[in-house]
Amino acid sequence: MSKRRNGLTVKADLTEMFNVEEYGSPIAVNPKTSLSIEKALEIIVRQMRASGLRERTIHDYETYVNDFVCKTNVEYLLAIDADAIYDWLASMNVKPTTKRIRLKCFNAFLTKCFHNGWITDMFWKNINIRVDEEVKEGATEEDVFNILRLLDLSRFIELRDAAAILTIYQTGIRLATLSSLEERHVDLGNRLLRIEGALLKNRKVILLPFDGRLQKILEVLFEQNRIIREEKGVDNSFVFITQLGESIVNERSPKSNAIAKRLNYYKRTYGIKNINPHALRRGFAKDIYKRSKGDLALVSKALGHSDFAVTARYLHLDPEEVADKLRELR
Repeated sequence: MSKRRNGLTVKADLTEMFNVEEYGSPIAVNPKTSLSIEKALEIIVRQMRASGLRERTIHDYETYVNDFVCKTNVEYLLAIDADAIYDWLASMNVKPTTKRIRLKCFNAFLTKCFHNGWITDMFWKNINIRVDEEVKEGATEEDVFNILRLLDLSRFIELRDAAAILTIYQTGIRLATLSSLEERHVDLGNRLLRIEGALLKNRKVILLPFDGRLQKILEVLFEQNRIIREEKGVDNSFVFITQLGESIVNERSPKSNAIAKRLNYYKRTYGIKNINPHALRRGFAKDIYKRSKGDLALVSKALGHSDFAVTARYLHLDPEEVADKLRELR
């Protein structure tokens, strides 16, 4: 008896309908490219921790990538495109400068996905957010000593804050590096910060000198730190601690920093505009640039920048001026 055919059985032979000669080679499906964004983030976070990257940087990756997934409902890497990224940016009720920071972090995540072989096209490189660049002033020596004269150094908190202000202004270190400084990084005898690569963005060891005034303040601060740790039963060796003897960074909220809050308080209270951590670091950079007669390489190394272009933007140098300085280095 012959088999009965029904509508689910196709009689016609269509095997040559899409032959290779006419339509090209069939697409090879790479199982790695079907990763979910969540899984990709999990792997990249493990890689970042293995490389010793800062927890704050990792926290930013997790925050913005998860926010992208939440706002766009895109679940897989291959589903990410320019439209999805623009939709995500449009969902933010923040300043363009903040959007650009978040986009930069998300793009860095996608670049790591690309280097892992999960994405083949770096389409995100063409996505930009244009903002009017605000020329940020650096703190001047007058700004620094105006605030230091107002602080009561007989009080632990204001002594600590004075040491923090001078440390950033004299060495140019970032707030995150300042927060992680331990007493072993401070060579009081030779007036040097000996900072290991693990505390810096560019992962390179750097030695940064400071003057006798800061040396004296740090000596007093170290003794006060010792007393507070003993009183509170805390065991750490941070240079900058709270009244409870703990780190100045809130573990539950990595971006919450006691020094940053205090500097903001002084800014509001005393009306000294350029006294935030960025202004102090920028003031250091401009002072070194001036004293070294425009040695861009020296400033770049002192700031721990990856290239001169970053330093030039930091100093708000004209492109022609940068070109002239680079010619002098050749």
